[in-house]
Amino acid sequence: MWTTPARLHAKGIIGMNRRNIRYIGRYNNRRLYPLVDDKLKTKLLAQEYGITTPALIGTVTTQFGVKHILAMLVGHQGFVIKPAKGSGGKGILVIERIDGDRYVKPSGAQLTLGDVERHVSNILSGLYSLGGSPDVALIEALINFDESFSEYTYEGVPDIRVIVFKGYPVMAMMRLSTAASDGKANLHQGAVGVGIDIASGTAIRGVQFDRRRHDHPDTGHELASLRISDWATLLRLAAGCFEMTGLGYLGTDMVLDRDHGPMLLELNARPGLAIQMANGEGLRSRLDLIERQPEGVAPEERVAFSQHHFARSSELLETA
Repeated sequence: MWTTPARLHAKGIIGMNRRNIRYIGRYNNRRLYPLVDDKLKTKLLAQEYGITTPALIGTVTTQFGVKHILAMLVGHQGFVIKPAKGSGGKGILVIERIDGDRYVKPSGAQLTLGDVERHVSNILSGLYSLGGSPDVALIEALINFDESFSEYTYEGVPDIRVIVFKGYPVMAMMRLSTAASDGKANLHQGAVGVGIDIASGTAIRGVQFDRRRHDHPDTGHELASLRISDWATLLRLAAGCFEMTGLGYLGTDMVLDRDHGPMLLELNARPGLAIQMANGEGLRSRLDLIERQPEGVAPEERVAFSQHHFARSSELLETA
């Protein structure tokens, strides 16, 4: 474990102050934040740029519209409701299937239509939004995540966070939901973070609650064999978000759908720093290298550069 400032510095770990001042403050124009802080705006922008996102079933913008949810859901057996301006996974409701008049969550818990309507009403009132401002509820089609990950996750969809700096994929991790995280891919709530090699899309290190892990705590499956298919395509999508948003320091959250391949879930103009713990390496040296690169490099070339310079061998194989 890293315990002193000197050891953190030696590892190239960056903290919030450096992230906020050196990278976010310098490379992210604040007028562009609404493009990523509002999930509906992100989705519409992604469609414009040809980047695949989960299908939008509909939106609820007023309390009057809450009573029309039932009609909106006709023909959909599973769906996700999320606040347009939420953060950290707050306010996201996943319904895996509808059983009669019951709405069944991945955990097996059952809700009534009234429960669903109440949740949407809370979203509209700003209960989960940044700053508590009035919000919009998005209803999206359920993601059919790639079955190859079923043994690596518990009651939730695993997602892939890629930090993109000046259009270069810098560092990546997969977040695996657990019983402790209530089926959500949130590291602070107990999800497992798995560092991913930029070159190959394979697992290199695992952590939970800031402690190293070599297996999933609920399924017992080892992490060393985890490999993300269609990795190059996923990195190109992530890199292309630089042109799409104009933001120089960005967190892209992706999923792998079994039918549609890599899909963009959301973007973050202030991505967290736990990705460094998952990878066992700091961001600083990688960011320094990218700052020395010329402007105007095509996305494919940026991806190739990152895959060449940021390749890592797995720490998991050493004890597998």
